[in-house]
Amino acid sequence: MENFDITLFQNIAYIFAAILFITGIKMLGKEATAQKGNVISAVGMFMAIIVTAINIVNPFVVLGGILLGAFIGSVIAVKVKMTSIPEMVALFNGFGGLATFFIAWSEMSNTNDNLFQYLLVILTIYIGGVTFSGSLIAFGKLSERLKIGKGHLLTNLFISIFYISLVSILAMLVLPMIGSLPLNFETIFYVYLALVMLGGVGFVLPIGGGDMPVVISLLNSLSGIAAAFAGLILVNNVLIVAGSLVGASGLILTIIMAKAMNRTIGNILFVGYAASAASSSSEQGEVKPINAEDAFLILENASSVLIVPGYGMAVAQAQHVVRELGELLEENGTDVKYGIHPVAGRMPGHMNVLLAEANVSYDLLAEPDDVNPMMDTVDVAIVIGANDVVNPSATEEPGSPIYGMPILEVANARTVFVLKRSMSSGFAGVQNPLFFKENTRMLFGDAKESISGLVSEFKD
Repeated sequence: MENFDITLFQNIAYIFAAILFITGIKMLGKEATAQKGNVISAVGMFMAIIVTAINIVNPFVVLGGILLGAFIGSVIAVKVKMTSIPEMVALFNGFGGLATFFIAWSEMSNTNDNLFQYLLVILTIYIGGVTFSGSLIAFGKLSERLKIGKGHLLTNLFISIFYISLVSILAMLVLPMIGSLPLNFETIFYVYLALVMLGGVGFVLPIGGGDMPVVISLLNSLSGIAAAFAGLILVNNVLIVAGSLVGASGLILTIIMAKAMNRTIGNILFVGYAASAASSSSEQGEVKPINAEDAFLILENASSVLIVPGYGMAVAQAQHVVRELGELLEENGTDVKYGIHPVAGRMPGHMNVLLAEANVSYDLLAEPDDVNPMMDTVDVAIVIGANDVVNPSATEEPGSPIYGMPILEVANARTVFVLKRSMSSGFAGVQNPLFFKENTRMLFGDAKESISGLVSEFKD
């Protein structure tokens, strides 16, 4: 054992851990292997942590942290409702950023005259801190605990602090080149830490709720980038690999989500939806309500049905009865598909997660580009709590705040059932002309109860 090279052993183990990370992420892309992929990735992370603890003076502290973290994470994962998954993801992104923030802070004293190391520490502190505080704001917006948005006095104040925090990065990089300072460096550094945390608030606070799926994806990417930088600081290969994987995949997903909204990332982060939605805010006719019994008669004779889930399905926790309705329609000889918009819900893949939980086959899920060309052949489109992603204003009203955003063009279906509790607008705050179309029928009430009513009609 005297010739045992711990560093070599660790690096070999890190390679295996990285392979497990990549394999797990790859397996997450398919419903049949997603659970196994999640477990494989978790095993890879556990292996990396254990191997890292080998040559630590007091590994029991690390093991105690592992057990405590595993306990807290397990409790949260078991207790969280499917509707609260976006908030949980936001918090986990935030804590990942906070971890790298503390790592970089702890290494500040080790930078000495190494300018590259100093640069990494300053950038990691910034990215990690902004990710943490920004994720807390995202959590507040997603859980609807935080109502403050664009135009509010506090929002404008925090936006100013955000821009000041950006300038402070340059200031911190220049400081080592200045001989004498009006304040001691430690005081300036603590001011920098405060600006970073407050800057994260200003980064996310003005962004509208309709853009939260993109923001969550971006914050996920930032947490990965911060982790990769922390890996460079600690010269830890597995942290570099894991952070790079998360950062790259999160950034790719962010670009995909922005493209799905036909907007640039810059527009989402620094412009957002137009402040005024006057062109689409007023009602444009009379709605035509329908009850479950009449809706059943139409569905019974439909040869093709497209089900479009949205956040309303998540709130009502209706995914299981939606799957049951889909199966009953298939038994009746109806061709059933599920139209999934990339930004439906409150986080990337929100609807996919809910439908997967209800054991809806991925083969039945279709994106807008797949179903829009044949929408006029769909007998019935059932919109369950979705709003902005089916809003015809995006294609019909050049003055609309969401004009140009790709949508599921359900208005072209022969009949549209819209399941909503009320006539309220979606997260973008834009009224939906779909509700007033001649071929639209409104099935008001709790989505789960309404779908259960349809299921009962089929079973009677």
